[in-house]
Amino acid sequence: MRKAFLIISITILSLTGILIYINWKFSFLLLIFLPLIGMGLYDMFQSKKTIRRNFPLLGRMRYLLEALGPGARQYFIENDTDGKPFNRLQRSIVYQRSKKETDSMPFGTQLDVYKEGYEWINHSIKAIPFSKVNENPRVKIGSSQCEKPYEASLFNISAMSFGSLSKNAILALNNGAKQGGFYHNTGEGGLSPYHLQGGDVVWNIGTGYFSCRTDEGKFNYEEFVKRATLDNVKMIEIKFSQGAKPGHGGILPKEKVTDEIAEIRLVSKGKDILSPPTHSAFTTPLELMEFVKLLRKGSGGKPIGIKICIGNKTEFISICKAMVETKTYLDFITVDGGEGGTGAAPQEYSDHVGMPLRDALAFVYDCLNGFAIKDQIKIIASGKVITGFDIIRNLSLGADVCNSARGMMFALGCIQALECHANTCPTGVATQNPRLTKGLVPEEKSIRVSRYHHETVKSAMDLMASAGLAHPDEVDRTVVSTRIERSKIQTFEETYPELKKGALLEGATVPNEFFRFWKRANSASF
Repeated sequence: MRKAFLIISITILSLTGILIYINWKFSFLLLIFLPLIGMGLYDMFQSKKTIRRNFPLLGRMRYLLEALGPGARQYFIENDTDGKPFNRLQRSIVYQRSKKETDSMPFGTQLDVYKEGYEWINHSIKAIPFSKVNENPRVKIGSSQCEKPYEASLFNISAMSFGSLSKNAILALNNGAKQGGFYHNTGEGGLSPYHLQGGDVVWNIGTGYFSCRTDEGKFNYEEFVKRATLDNVKMIEIKFSQGAKPGHGGILPKEKVTDEIAEIRLVSKGKDILSPPTHSAFTTPLELMEFVKLLRKGSGGKPIGIKICIGNKTEFISICKAMVETKTYLDFITVDGGEGGTGAAPQEYSDHVGMPLRDALAFVYDCLNGFAIKDQIKIIASGKVITGFDIIRNLSLGADVCNSARGMMFALGCIQALECHANTCPTGVATQNPRLTKGLVPEEKSIRVSRYHHETVKSAMDLMASAGLAHPDEVDRTVVSTRIERSKIQTFEETYPELKKGALLEGATVPNEFFRFWKRANSASF
């Protein structure tokens, strides 16, 4: 191939030279062939790319086709139900609802209803008329120790940081939350001015303690109080882990640390910003309870919770034991499924680390109920929540409220280009490139976020009404059924048998499936 390329190149140059000699008007041929020949010669003598070295110029087609592959599959090859992480049906319903277009489906479902894993809601003969159902119910978050409980919407914006998302994206999300009356989680990147546009805010505090840290990266109580007492900040969330990369720290290279980001995060320019994999403000479940009390005091009595992707079951049971022993209760627990995550993460973490949401929800609910503290604590579900059915499914497994990150990104205009990690997001959502972010107009996109929220909550309430239920609190594990084999069906009640209240307290008969984790769990150690 290399020898053939040289022969062809020499031939082309010779013919071109002859044509130019005959008539100078043919000189434009040089403008075409010289760059191509130059690229081919470079390919022949470079040593990093084998394909290009063995097949000069022609080998470049392989890399071009590879780059075009994801878009070609999405637009020309995939059918409506094949796309990953979200298929076309899921993306389309967000686009339609955010634009207030019709979301009705003609000619029946495209799903295989006899396929293993197919799920549905068990409707009731005693269905409630939609007109008698509250389209936007509120859920009170706050234990008996919380002085300022918060009335949350059923559906909210999950944790996404400024830095991961653009300024315009954060502005649109916060204004959408303000218009629709739901909350906006800041993500662990700190409390930025773009989160404080009037929408209710849940301040997510991760291991880097951004916006409330010392120069050494430790927790700074005074800086915390300054921000936690702001009116827009309604709840505080201590982040243990996220679905995309649980148990993994993070780094923002110093080259990306702008003056604005440094000011928001309380860090110095010229250094890499590190998010350690673990917290330094506490090291045991008992110390966590002291930290919760400190944050509750510093915020003026606002709800304090944690965000966790379940891994080692013993560690979560240890937290429950600490709450029971100290009689200090979290106000909420955000359960992030291993399938969640808007941020970039190593593939092994995205694919193989963290318990999936459904199993995690059932486990967390059963633990809280087993220790007889569920009535103090609300559970927030986060992980691929897109539709009203997703909300009902999570409520059925024990959640009280749901969060969505990627659904809200779709409402902003995200097209699932899968370039979130490359700073090249074509829709201006997950990039800091001003040329790209200017295309996202916050005033327009905030309306779409609000519409999407409203229509999705309305859909969830319509589904509840069809099941004969008037309020989210009435949804239990009998509401959703799953096909587990071709001819075998189970409700969640059968798949995830509910633990009896108090079954995990000292002196109770602990069920076998919990016993070995319960026995190892210790409030004095994770």
